[in-house]
Amino acid sequence: MILGDTCTRNCRFCAVAKSDGRYLKVDSREPERIAEAVRSLDLRYVVITSVTRDDLADGGSSAFAQTIEAIRALDREIKIEVLIPDFGGNIVSLKCISDAAADVVAHNIETVSRLYPGLRPNSDYRISLEALKLIKEMRDEVITKSSLMLGLGEKEEEVLCAMQGLRQSRCDILALGQYLAPSKEHFPVKEFISKEKFARYREIGLSLGFKTVKAGPLVRSSYQAEEVYKEATYA
Repeated sequence: MILGDTCTRNCRFCAVAKSDGRYLKVDSREPERIAEAVRSLDLRYVVITSVTRDDLADGGSSAFAQTIEAIRALDREIKIEVLIPDFGGNIVSLKCISDAAADVVAHNIETVSRLYPGLRPNSDYRISLEALKLIKEMRDEVITKSSLMLGLGEKEEEVLCAMQGLRQSRCDILALGQYLAPSKEHFPVKEFISKEKFARYREIGLSLGFKTVKAGPLVRSSYQAEEVYKEATYA
């Protein structure tokens, strides 16, 4: 995770520290240090994510681009997946991500539209879908990916609507997992989803045209990331 450990947003399901208006720094040497870690660990597939940095003019998109560039300088055969914030829908920031040419660009919509005001008060469901759509329009060959947490009180028809919205945004990969509250202070779990329902959602997702769908209680956005990428590219 780049750009620090403190987020400028206040999602009720997330355990990442919140800035509450505090000044946050940017480590200019972070891309090189990330690349050194990749080299030391001899990684062949790398997932880079970040906190949301609404305090930065570009939302931190340049930090993603610099980190990708630093890893590419090691070995252009290393596969890179970035899990990005929405950048407030800023076109310049999204183009910066697109131009950096990661193999996979992921952005998680997290939950259904109806629950956004209560769960993600500083985010916008439509902006998230539009961000995925624009990334695909800017670079058609990129693999795009998103994730939904289930058990937050969503209805089945709302999940299906979200899946359809992602496909309309030409999202390639979908991950569906069980929400688990990080603490008693966070939004409570409303339902534990059965394995049978996860399996049904997976089949529906595949029928909608996702290249691959991972669905299960322990599935997360970066779950088996390299294997999922290979499934999507060989689909």
